[in-house]
Amino acid sequence: MAKPGRLGVGIIGAGKVGAVLGAALRAAEHAVVGVSAVSEASRERAETLLPGVPILEVQEIMERSELVLLAVPDDALPGLVDGLAKLGAWQPGQLVAHTSGRFGVGVLHPVRAAGAVPLALHPAMTFTGMSLDLTRLLDCTFGVTADAAMLPIAQALVVEMGAEPVAIAEADRTLYHAALAHGSNHLVTLVAQASELLREVGVEAPERMLGPLLRATLENALASGESALTGPVARGDIGTVEAHAEALREFDGGGHGDVLAAYLAMARATALRAEGRGLLKPNQLGELRKALEPEED
Repeated sequence: MAKPGRLGVGIIGAGKVGAVLGAALRAAEHAVVGVSAVSEASRERAETLLPGVPILEVQEIMERSELVLLAVPDDALPGLVDGLAKLGAWQPGQLVAHTSGRFGVGVLHPVRAAGAVPLALHPAMTFTGMSLDLTRLLDCTFGVTADAAMLPIAQALVVEMGAEPVAIAEADRTLYHAALAHGSNHLVTLVAQASELLREVGVEAPERMLGPLLRATLENALASGESALTGPVARGDIGTVEAHAEALREFDGGGHGDVLAAYLAMARATALRAEGRGLLKPNQLGELRKALEPEED
């Protein structure tokens, strides 16, 4: 017997996020009634994570679903929502949730106009599209946006997936998403650059060298914030910073690559935060700024 309040869920977009969240909702005993999947990879993902769920056309999913989960790229979301509205696909009373970090519920205004209920449920997590992501959800938070009366519904759906909901105001969604992208996406770039430099000097397994250091640094930063600042910039070690910049300029072929620019930008930001915490004297900050200025061609 199904639990009270179980919903028929339709998934539009069997990408890494949609398939995983669909599987999590199914594990909470909601019925996934259909999934849309166009590419071969998305079809395989749907078959793996949502076995037995029919792959259907979008309009058929809409007709069957009490909860529609829109798991499509940010830039595709407004057009999809508008297009379905023009087809008269949205149903009064239907719950419609998207997984975009950038948007709140404003992008779903055609949904609201049709009498359906708009929700924004964004997992603050990077996904692989495999079953291990279901375990990651247990340590994950969602940025949740909804009308005040509907916020408990959005929160309950997140809790049922095993995650923690955090309310984000509509006006704050873009800044919220920028924070996550800056922290997560740029971390990948940072690790890739550091690994590239280590390979350049003959380190065959840079991940083994960087792994313990970066894990410890991340844990310290999450636990202590800017109190975890350390290294030559935070110490005001001008000579070391100048030597770093020169070595990276040579590595980058005169500064035309991406590593030097990233190092200089992050070092300048680190210097400002170190000065704000009283780790640097004003004259040290001035010297660091000079050392960290990009050279003009």
